[in-house]
Amino acid sequence: MLTDSSLCTPLDLPARGEKPRARGRTMVIDTGTPTRWFEDVVESHADLIDAVKFGWGTCLVTRDIKTKIDVCRAAGIEAYFGGTLFERYAAAGAVDTWRDLCRASGCTTVEISHGTVVMSNGEKAGWVAEVAREFSVISEVGFKDGGRSMALTPGEWVDAVRLDLEAGAVTVTLEARESGRSGFCTPEGQAREDVLGALDASGIDRDRLLFEAPTRDLQVTLLRRYGAGVNLGNVALTDVVGLETLRLGLRADTFGGV
Repeated sequence: MLTDSSLCTPLDLPARGEKPRARGRTMVIDTGTPTRWFEDVVESHADLIDAVKFGWGTCLVTRDIKTKIDVCRAAGIEAYFGGTLFERYAAAGAVDTWRDLCRASGCTTVEISHGTVVMSNGEKAGWVAEVAREFSVISEVGFKDGGRSMALTPGEWVDAVRLDLEAGAVTVTLEARESGRSGFCTPEGQAREDVLGALDASGIDRDRLLFEAPTRDLQVTLLRRYGAGVNLGNVALTDVVGLETLRLGLRADTFGGV
């Protein structure tokens, strides 16, 4: 990872592929950070960031959103809007307007979810299939409401993931929100072992999954289970370097490697 030719390390660190990476991806969530701060983070750490999601509907109230997207594109970082924005337009019967917004912003990737709106898995997969004709689609499985998510059986999680992949999603995100206390996580912030176990046994390509992991505890749990190559999302801008050290076994939580 060191780029200064005067620095070297004898440590045997996990291999980290060059961008664009198919595995070991880090998705950062932007919740409305000041534009210059955002630009500074991208300039400093673009090699560690694979994607930026502009959370929920923040893009509609961010004056410099086009600037932020352009900064990402110049740095080779995928940029897209949170799935809640799609849901808001879908609930208003205005998906075509949402698509126009994505086109105008220069986003070639979109996220489709039903974490808040009332929508069946089949209906969501239908949207995935339709939108995938034009955009690279990331779908999201799980609900914002913790109770609804906890009521989903492990088999239902697997079925929902498989349905979206078959519909044309390039990646399926496992919901955990920005708190890490919903979706595939318990209200106490722990990953549901039954859900992870079912996904492990399903045969679904893990490189097609992205686990939202906004907390260090979740990041450590997933890294210890799956290794440095697991795809993690909803990472705070301030945690990009910290997560990379966890991936490489350079922090006490994963000391020596994962």
